[in-house]
Order: sequence, then structure tokens, then C-alpha cells
Amino acid sequence: MAEIIQRDGTWAFDGATIRITPGLHRSVPLFRQTYGEIAVPLEAVAGIVYEAERRRGRLRMRLREGADPLLQATGGRLPDAADPYRLTVDVDRSGAAEYLAEEIRHALLLDQIPGEPTAAYLLPGPPVPVSVRSSDGIVSFDGVQVRVDWAETSDRVKRATGPRVLDVGDVVQVEWLPNSGFEDGFLRFVTRETVHSKLPAEKDPYALDLWGNVSRDLLTALVATAVTARLPHPSARAHPRPGHRGERPGRGHGQGGEDRARRRTAAVPPPADHHDVLLRRLRELGELHREGVLTDEEFARTKAAVLQGF
Repeated sequence: MAEIIQRDGTWAFDGATIRITPGLHRSVPLFRQTYGEIAVPLEAVAGIVYEAERRRGRLRMRLREGADPLLQATGGRLPDAADPYRLTVDVDRSGAAEYLAEEIRHALLLDQIPGEPTAAYLLPGPPVPVSVRSSDGIVSFDGVQVRVDWAETSDRVKRATGPRVLDVGDVVQVEWLPNSGFEDGFLRFVTRETVHSKLPAEKDPYALDLWGNVSRDLLTALVATAVTARLPHPSARAHPRPGHRGERPGRGHGQGGEDRARRRTAAVPPPADHHDVLLRRLRELGELHREGVLTDEEFARTKAAVLQGF
């Protein structure tokens, strides 16, 4: 076994799997500590390199495109320190780092691992249920449904629509941008009905506006990854079957779609004051529209989201 132990974490390779364990030092980002250990199968690896520097070096692992839902969800936008596929190496351990990299490269050659994109995810993503408190509210995912409960500081439009509950089957894409501390980020769940929405994240009832604590908001990538792992793989979305326009069988009209609709209704029973809550939220939206807080387009889209949610 080839192994290197550093303050930032440990990488160990047994010939079939690279096991990446985050370090316990306080300098290790909260995201890495929360995401936990990652077992990367050799067939998911595209390459690895050790970059020597004067004071310390760096191990960098590159995965095959489409192999990891984390990389798919974050789109390479994770800060370097939070990226689990980078390891800072002290100069006195450069020999161990070079040996580990060479062992992995040798195994890639022996097993003839291809470098092209994968047709399915080879890593599972974070376990569910997962729940994260962000600057805009709490977002949770249990493997079946996404739920967003807005914070008191959320925009009035969002609070007027109430909590968002989405079946994972209704989500077509997850969009994520980290809060950099200089520019706000967001976590957006794109549905078939909102795919052309132009609402900014602070007013979009399907998006969390990330503007507060940077390390805490970064944890929303856990939810983004968990949901992404349960969506159709990008290779499947890129090649929809003729005549289906990318939709799953049974969606829309037909007995299968009706059965799913009935199951969703049964799974989330409406509250006793369903009608009163709906009227109150519609009145609040009307007031925001009359006050000029919402444009005509924003009012129409938010009203539609409220009605859909009920």
C-alpha cells in the first residue's frame, strides 16, 4: 500500500481504491471535514501529478469527466483548500508523494483505464438525509424530496411563497455558485417550469441566495451534490431518446404520471388551513406587486410558484 499522511489529510492507495481522509487540524476547511472520507475507485481516475514547490508541494488528482457528482455539481468552483482532490505536502514528504503518484499512474497503465468521460457516476456522493443551514434558510434533502425553509432575513417574496418542497423527479438541474465573500453565491433547483426563469437568486423561490458566512454557505454544495447524484447522468441527458424530448417515460399524461401525482399528493398532505394560507400568501404577493417590489413578470412567476406549491 502507498500512503501519505499530512496535516490536511491522508491519501492511501491499495491498488484498486484511493482513500482520501480529511485531516483533523483546525486549518482543514469545514466543507472537507463535513464531506468526510472519499473512496475513489481507480477506474474514476484520469490522472495524478505531484507539483514540487520550494517550501511545500501539492498532489493533484484529476477524475474522469462524469465520474463524480461532486465535481458535476460544483463545476470546478470549489475553493482550492476545500477541493478534496488536492493535498498540500510538506517538502520533507515529497518522496512519499511522488511514490504515491507513480503507483497510481502505474496502476492506471496496467488496468488500461480509459480517459474518456464515464457513462455513469462512479462515486456515490454524500449520504442522505443531509441538511444545511445557510444565510438564506435551511435546505434539506432526504433522497426523495428537497425542502427549503426560508430564514427571517430572506426576501419578502420568498417568505410569502412559504417553504419549497420539490420531488427530486421534478428537478432537471442543480446550479451552484459559492459565496466568495466578495460576491454572493446561490443554490438553485431548476424545474421544467422554471428552466427559463430570469429571477435573481434573492427573489427566486427555487433558489437560495448565499451571502453570509462563507464556510457555512459552502456546505450547500453537500445538498447540491446529493441531489445531482440522483438526477439522470449528464451522458443520458445529452442523448435523449427520439420522440421524448429528454423527458422520462411516464411523465405528463398517462396512467404512470397520474399515479406519481397521486403519490406525491398523498406523501405531502395539505395543512388544515390550506385555503386560508393560500389566500394570505396571494394577498401578500398582490401587496408587493402594488408597492412596486415585484415587477409584472416577477409577480406572475411567483404567483405561479405559490399555486404550484399548493
